[in-house]
Amino acid sequence: MEFEEFAASRSSALLRYATLLSGDREEARDIVQEVLARAMLKWRRIIAGGEPYAYVRRMVTNEFLSLLRRRRRVAVVPLEERDLDALAAPVRHTADDELWQVIRSLPKQQRAVIVLRYYEGLSDLEIAEVLRCRPGTVRAYASRALAALRIELTEQPAGVTPVILGGML
Repeated sequence: MEFEEFAASRSSALLRYATLLSGDREEARDIVQEVLARAMLKWRRIIAGGEPYAYVRRMVTNEFLSLLRRRRRVAVVPLEERDLDALAAPVRHTADDELWQVIRSLPKQQRAVIVLRYYEGLSDLEIAEVLRCRPGTVRAYASRALAALRIELTEQPAGVTPVILGGML
């Protein structure tokens, strides 16, 4: 498989994965673009491994996990924009929006495990390979993440049903 063919067929899946990890579509685009640029340079070595998507997905994961180590983001909102937001009509939030806000608040390793397990459908062993840790560590991250989600989602207002992630909560 040529790199161009791979990029055309897998870019949307990689972007979806990076968006789930980062919680920000623009940041996800940057991550995927950076990873694909690096993957193109060593494509022969990647393809020789036999699992190019798994390899590139690991690159996306590593890029996400190291992103905050390399740079710090500071969000500065001008006074005028804050005033406009205060005057704007109320925005309706869905249960999915609230769920993603809670998932985004998880530590990055726990968030990666949740995304890899429930959205990418990987086993603990496969997640351990992606994150370069032991399967027991993956289970510990998942357990902590699910406990945090349980706590956050049970504190939701009445009428919000905390049944997500394959009924695991």
